[in-house]
Amino acid sequence: MVQPSVARYDHTATLLPNGKVLVVGGIGSSGSLNSAELYDPSLNTWTLTGNLATARDHHTATLLSNGKVLVTGGQNGTVFNAGAEIFDPNTNTWSSAGSLATARK
Repeated sequence: MVQPSVARYDHTATLLPNGKVLVVGGIGSSGSLNSAELYDPSLNTWTLTGNLATARDHHTATLLSNGKVLVTGGQNGTVFNAGAEIFDPNTNTWSSAGSLATARK
């Protein structure tokens, strides 16, 4: 069985319109993660997508109507996160989506 490159928990997993699954952040052996990976069930492969600007766990990930994924909130250690980022599966890139008015887990 093919494994993701990083063991993680308290992450999110979002099913994309193309059938791939975006796995974001979470907690690994060294703490909160800023990495993300795409799982392709048709090929049984994992591909790194680049890093988020901020490591986070306990966050939310929402599939938007345009196929992009909005990742918001969460925490890094004991610090709650107000930042938001968007993943574009067409370009495999992350960009800032501003900040929430209040940091939250």
